[in-house]
Amino acid sequence: MPDHPSADELRAEILRIAEQRGSDKTLCPSEAARGLGGDTWRDLMPEARRIAFDLAGEGLVDVTQHGDRVEPGVRGPIRIRWVGEPG
Repeated sequence: MPDHPSADELRAEILRIAEQRGSDKTLCPSEAARGLGGDTWRDLMPEARRIAFDLAGEGLVDVTQHGDRVEPGVRGPIRIRWVGEPG
């Protein structure tokens, strides 16, 4: 059984998908978790959500719910939208 991906690997996967989709489309953190975690992707979800908000704090992505930006601690599904490199 493969080891769990590291936080750095999960961060890189979120950024890769977000940048590939551009600012017009979003992704769910589960997409990155599924891509790296296989059958145990659900175990990665708390870390994926934490990383998404870290990236938002760095100005690289927006974290949204129903199209509105949200803060860490929000409950329910979130989406990640690419912003780009901070200026």
